[in-house]
Parts: sequence; structure tokens; C-alpha cells
Amino acid sequence: MSDVTAPRIDGDRQWQSHMEMAKIGATSGGGVCRLSLSDEDKASRDLFVSWAKNAGCQVRVDTVGNIFVRRPGTELDLPPVMTGSHLDTQPLGGRFDGAYGVLAGLEVVRALNDADIRTRHSLDIVVWTDEEGCRFTTKTMGSAVFAGLRPEAEVLDGVDPNGIRFGDELVRIGYAGLERCGGFPIKAYFENHIEQGPILENEELPIGVVLGAQGQRAFQITVTGEEGHAGTLPMNLRKDAFLGAARMTNALNAVAFNHEPWPVITVGHVRLRPNSRNTIPGQTVFTIDSRHPNAETLAAVKVEMISVCEAIAADMNLELEILETNYSEVATFDADLVQSIREAAARWNFSCRDMFSGAGHDACKIANVAPTAMIFVPCKDGVSHTEREDAAPEDLAAGTQVLAQVMLDSAEAV
Repeated sequence: MSDVTAPRIDGDRQWQSHMEMAKIGATSGGGVCRLSLSDEDKASRDLFVSWAKNAGCQVRVDTVGNIFVRRPGTELDLPPVMTGSHLDTQPLGGRFDGAYGVLAGLEVVRALNDADIRTRHSLDIVVWTDEEGCRFTTKTMGSAVFAGLRPEAEVLDGVDPNGIRFGDELVRIGYAGLERCGGFPIKAYFENHIEQGPILENEELPIGVVLGAQGQRAFQITVTGEEGHAGTLPMNLRKDAFLGAARMTNALNAVAFNHEPWPVITVGHVRLRPNSRNTIPGQTVFTIDSRHPNAETLAAVKVEMISVCEAIAADMNLELEILETNYSEVATFDADLVQSIREAAARWNFSCRDMFSGAGHDACKIANVAPTAMIFVPCKDGVSHTEREDAAPEDLAAGTQVLAQVMLDSAEAV
């Protein structure tokens, strides 16, 4: 731990920045909709870049649209200490998922500027492109390319449901940068985030020290039967693709309960063809999201999920196609950085607890190429990915205060 205590951050200023950012893509239910590479995403990026420039930061954009803003250190050859998250959201998302991690980094820089404290290592704030993955199929795209886990060309050629190409949208919104994605060293990466679960709120704790994140496997399942007239085809002669998908969903739910309290298995997106109220569905496409903190169990659950889907398809004389769309390994964060968060929380008299992240984050990708850790703060009722998502200003401020301390310790005040 450094002998230098971080300056006190300005919680009111941070909250005001959150409320200003939340106006972009605001929904009637109090949430936000900023789909990746949309006009709203562009507007949020533009606002953040303007704030960063006003704080004296240098701005760079890489070839997949990741934004890096830098507060230069006194020794420019040293690797930066980095923090950040994302600004894109779910279609009916909340105001704090992702944005908190970005704006916490900005507040740290502003507080250090106010106190006129310099550091040996530069401080970087990053906005990762398309963390949510709800427009272009796969999540954490920007950080995955940065970490060498996904080919850049594959990401740039990805298309949304309307056939619009990822790379073309980057150009359209003005964030197709020229800097190579990845390839530079990072001394330490910290990411602040709302917990997206109920533990901290239930235990009345302001800080969660994240040890790692559970692994995830995601699938797209295509069930094909035969269309037919809803009124004339007898029940025993039907090949109803949606009925097959419904039976599979029920069986997948049973797989999860067979392994309580983990894994968690979710069918979150369903698409029918022809999607007509008086036609038997001839094809159903649905997604599976499965997660577990143990890699071996996650692999076993995959086998079990595929088995039950295949059995139901065979029983109903339906065709079945299974495509694995994402695999995120179980992430383990850096022990030294984790300990630095515990010590910073104690230094500022914040109670904390160790915990595991149930959700995936950009930090999970960056952990493959740099020492990484995360700081959680409570969110109201533990809900996220919904317009009801909420967090208290004082909890956000507490997390940012801890972030300021660990970043200053790592970047070495001069």
C-alpha cells in the first residue's frame, strides 16, 4: 500500500455526470437504450470524449472502436494503469451497468487533477466496444479482440438482425480508429461495476471485492418442423417447432435444478417462423445462456443440455441444429490486485466482502493479458438489465473512492 492517500472524489459531480449520460437513449421507464454502434452509442461516446478532453486527457481509438483516454504519467515508457467498462446497453437497460465503470475512471482523473497529483505511470480509461452483445450476437467484442480471443476480421464482418455490418457501423458513427487493437502492456486493469445481484445490498456492505467470474457457454438452437394450418391439422400429425422448443426449455430448466445452486441456464431469445397467429410454427430459433464457476461442471452441463434437446427432437420427429456462439472461461483475478482493493477499502473505512461475479465482464477478457481485478457496489434489489436498475449515489462514490486509491497506489504518485 502506498503512503499517499488518494484525494477525496466528488460524489455529487460523479452523480451529475451519470444523470447527464443517462439522458442519452433515455426510455419512458427510467432506463436507457444505447445499442452498440447506434446513434445513441455514438452520442454517449462523444459526450465521454468531450469530458475526457476537458480533463486534459489524450484520446485514441483502435480498429474495433475501443476508446482509450490517457492522463499521461511522468514516465511515458511505463505501462499504464487502466480502468473502464462500456457505454452500450441492453434494449431496455439501466443507467449504471457499464457506464459506472467508465464514469468512475473519469472521476478519479478529475479528482487527481483537482489535487494536482501526478503519477509515474499513465492512467488510461477505456470504453470497450459492444460489451452487451445484444445487437451483433456475441458479447464483450472489443475486449475479446484486444485480448486476442477473437479474430478482428470476424468481429468487423459480423452483422445485426437487419444485416448491417459491424465494421460499416463503426465507420458510420465515426469510431473506426486507426490504432492497432491490443498489443500494448498494461500494468494493472481495474473495473468498477454494480453487482447486478442482491448480496451486497442484503448484507448492507458498500464494497464487493471480486475474486473472479463464472464461465459461460452460449448456444443458438434451431428447431425445424413443418408449418400447417392451425385449424385443420390434427394434433397428432403436427411437427410443431415451437412446442419442441418449449419442451426443450422445460428440460433445460430441469438440468439447472439438477445441479443446484449452480448452474444457471436461461432461454432469453426466441424467434418463430412464420410467426403467424393461425399457422403452426415450422421453425423456432432460441438461445441458451449457461453459466457455472467450475469449468468441468460447465462442460458436463453442456453435454447434458445437448442430450436432452436431441432426445426431444428425436421423439417429436423434428430437425435440430446446435451452434455454440460463445464460450467464456472461468476468470480468476490477480491476487495482489484483489488484496490491494481490500486494503484500500479498509483505508477508507468501507466494509467489504470477497465475492464471485455471476455475470461476465470485459475484465474477464482482459484478465488473459494483464493483472486484473474488479470492485462491486450494491444495486437496488439486485436487479440489472432492466429499466428498474438503480444505485445509490453514496455507494457509487464509495466504489470510486476505493478505485482512486488502488489506481494511485498502482500508478505510483510522485
